[in-house]
Amino acid sequence: MPPPGADQRQTLVHFLAFQQNAFFSVAYGLTDEQARSTPSVSTLSIGGLVKHAAGVQKGWTERIVAAPHFPPKDDRPMDEIMAEYADQYVMRDDETLVGLLDTLRAQNELTLQALREADLSAPVPIPHEVPWFPHDIDHWDVRWVALHLIEELSRHAGHADIIRESIDGATMYELMAANEEWPETDFVKRWRPTVAS
Repeated sequence: MPPPGADQRQTLVHFLAFQQNAFFSVAYGLTDEQARSTPSVSTLSIGGLVKHAAGVQKGWTERIVAAPHFPPKDDRPMDEIMAEYADQYVMRDDETLVGLLDTLRAQNELTLQALREADLSAPVPIPHEVPWFPHDIDHWDVRWVALHLIEELSRHAGHADIIRESIDGATMYELMAANEEWPETDFVKRWRPTVAS
């Protein structure tokens, strides 16, 4: 569980870090092939969700750092931008789970550092050309962005939990126990790979 924070900023950092860490547990022990697989009704994979967790944080962290201004404009053609966005949800054959997790680990720290340093009340301007963003307000603040990232990552960590259970039956507590090396008890055991008979 996230530890209590001394103030609002520390609480936001702790809760965001907790959601960031969920992806390392849900991916624990998977092969690249398993991480790339889509065993549920969804087209999402663990690897794709790890990749998206890094990508979505990168975009919002750039907005935090640039506040109260927009980040530098991406002048590439829209079809190129949208192709990159679609790729963010897919673990390609030339990608490894270790590589994707390393990218996520580095982005996690950049995001937390930006949140530690930013003015929480700084306005983050809303790009009105994005159809799913509101058109009746002109900005959020950094505090809102932090809460949005917590919500975004928790939603995708829930997706990842279901996909992981569909792969090999592993669930959150046993994966966390293995990844974080908890001492075993009568009711919490560390995940171990299933041995084929």
